[in-house]
Amino acid sequence: MTVSVPGPTLGVVGGGQLGRMLAEAAAPLGVEVVALDPTPDCPASPVARSQVEGGFDDPAAVRELADRADVLTFEIELADPDLLEAASADAGVPVQPSPDALRTIQDKLVQKRALADAGVPVPPLRRVDDAADLRDALDEFGAVMLKARTGGYDGRGNVPVRSVSEVEDALTDVSPDGTATDADAMAEAFVDFERELSVIGVKGRDEVRTFPVGENVHEAEILRETVVPARTTRAVAERAEAVARDVLDLLDGRGVYGIELFETGDGEILVNEIAPRPHNSGHWSIEGALTSQFEQHVRAVLGWPLGATTLRSPTVSANVLGDVDEPTAASLRGAERVLEADGASLHWYGKREVRPLRKMGHVTGVATDGGDGEGSADDARDALLRRVRRLRDGLTFAAGGAGDDA
Repeated sequence: MTVSVPGPTLGVVGGGQLGRMLAEAAAPLGVEVVALDPTPDCPASPVARSQVEGGFDDPAAVRELADRADVLTFEIELADPDLLEAASADAGVPVQPSPDALRTIQDKLVQKRALADAGVPVPPLRRVDDAADLRDALDEFGAVMLKARTGGYDGRGNVPVRSVSEVEDALTDVSPDGTATDADAMAEAFVDFERELSVIGVKGRDEVRTFPVGENVHEAEILRETVVPARTTRAVAERAEAVARDVLDLLDGRGVYGIELFETGDGEILVNEIAPRPHNSGHWSIEGALTSQFEQHVRAVLGWPLGATTLRSPTVSANVLGDVDEPTAASLRGAERVLEADGASLHWYGKREVRPLRKMGHVTGVATDGGDGEGSADDARDALLRRVRRLRDGLTFAAGGAGDDA
């Protein structure tokens, strides 16, 4: 295979923060990005070559993207696999990962059953179409996590259910039509896990690589921080990587996959969810790895050689979320505190409106040569996590917040 620079044009369905960071990673490789997104001047638009303004389910817009690209990919699960497949055939350009992989992952019930059939460990589950099904799941499993089969990601569409009294409200929360009569959901046995882990895996033309295992810290179903390496044992980390590779073997198509895993109290690994794209839990790799997940995705979908996934230094990334009560124009305060800190980096996603708990950016901290704490490696990562949290928590969008000058 010959790689020449300037390279091909990559068409990306989705122009949010992931599309933005893909375009940032593609530019040094001589690869230009065209993003498809319904939002005018989407976050990717300042760094991409251009934007096709249109919906993810708009056949004309998807076909225009295909006509302007040499390879198609996507950064959001809401991409339509049927439209991608049709546009790919009409324009004669490949789609990576494959539309079949997207179909499998879009439906969580199909996803989990495919994993279970392949021998990949997953929590016990059952299909839920109505209240009777959910009550049966509670009888069988005790507490469950109710998940919408489609349309949910990053914690959306997931509702914990612990008693029969919560059934109707939970079904209403996840049902497509807002009623409890047609849920189109699945119930998983609630996993009392020790920690959530994630593995960013990459499938290239002839090779598969994985990044070091990360540990995800959630609050209210939203990812807040990722710590790398995870604060777990070597045996558990090796098992997590092995399970992630089994997942990658099952999925068709080149690219980056975010694989979220549960570590149980007895050290077992269960697959939670899969994303067929760069993932929030892999943002640490921009500063923390020799090759970021975004550059790896560009390389992989183009069929180019993959880069090294080696960890540069222990790293923590922390999401910057909207701290407002109502949507308002986005203006971040306190950024100078991050910029002044050694080993810290600020990433701004370019969203013009801040909403409650909306992901607006992230802060990354890498361990410096002097270390971030004394004692064990876990102690040092604890200290690094606390430092990055302080930097992130010093950022605010709310008037009169910590970032305002006195």
